[in-house]
Order: sequence, then structure tokens, then C-alpha cells
Amino acid sequence: MRAIHWLPPLAWMAVVLGLSAEAASAEQTSRVLLPLLRWLLPGAPPEQLAALHGLLRKAGHVAEYATLALLWFRAFRRGRGLAPRASAWLALGASLAWAFVDEWHQSALLARTGSALDVVLDAAGAVAALGVVRLGWRAALDGAATLCLWVAALGGGAVLAVNAWAGVASGVLWLTVPAAALALLARRLVRARARSSP
Repeated sequence: MRAIHWLPPLAWMAVVLGLSAEAASAEQTSRVLLPLLRWLLPGAPPEQLAALHGLLRKAGHVAEYATLALLWFRAFRRGRGLAPRASAWLALGASLAWAFVDEWHQSALLARTGSALDVVLDAAGAVAALGVVRLGWRAALDGAATLCLWVAALGGGAVLAVNAWAGVASGVLWLTVPAAALALLARRLVRARARSSP
């Protein structure tokens, strides 16, 4: 590969490693993000702002590794001339390997901790980006929507069952779980009709 192809993913790997340093710990990012969130959401309680801060940090993992996977895909596809499928698998492998290195690095720092959940988020970002590249936006969004509906129906159903067993009110879940199940059924019927029509 020429430098134009492999330098961008390597440079991004350095950025990711830099973001896993102590300077980007939750304590440090809260100094910037929490005032911004307070400004954007002046009436939000501190617990909500802390949750949003955590969510933004986790979303950062997804975005970092989606970008890394795309850069590696481009490097393998254009720089090596590999087939799209092989490029996607190699890009996923390189991204996951770096996710493990990144978390291992964080576990060696005082202000950071390594986390298996973060590796899962990193993998999700890489898989999502490569899914879009390989399947196209429409098929990737369709698959993501189907997955979300299944999670809402099955996960929400499990929460309803646990809440009923524990005697806890479930509120809006009584509407969203059946709505997700009906949406799954409607999608299946529409697809069956589309397959059977000439």
C-alpha cells in the first residue's frame, strides 16, 4: 500500500490512543461537557446531566471506531485492491485489535479503566460503519430498524414481566412493547406481500 492509503488509519489510531490518555478521562471531559450541557439544558437535574455526559462519552467510542473501520476499509480496498468483503473483514479485525489495545492501555493508567463494554461499543461502531459500506444505507438502516424493534419487543417484554413480578408500574412500556411487536408483524407482512407480487 502507498502511504496515502495506510497513513489515515494509522493517524486515526494515534488519535484514538491519545483520547484514551488521562487527559480525556471522565473527570477531564466533564469540565468541558457538563457546562455545555448545563447551558443547553438549563433545567436538567445534575443526575440527568451526568447521564448525558456518560452517554456522549460512550457515543464517542462508537464514532471513533466507525471512523477507524472506514479508514481501514478504504486502505484495504483501494490500497490493496482487495474485494469489498475481504476489505470489510480485515478492517473489522484491525479495528477490534486496536479496541483491545486501547482498553489495555487505559487499564494501565491511574485515571482510566479498561472496559469490556467499551470494546463492545467499539465493535458496534465498526460493524455499523462497515454494514453501511457493504450493504448500502437503505439495507443497513432497514436492518438496524428491525434489530431495534426486536430489542424493543423482546427487551421491553422482559422488563414488563420483571416489573409485573416485582409489582412495579411499567407506564408507557404497555404501549411501546405492543407497538414494537405490531411494527415487526407489519414489516413481515409487507415483505411477504412484496415477495409474492409479480
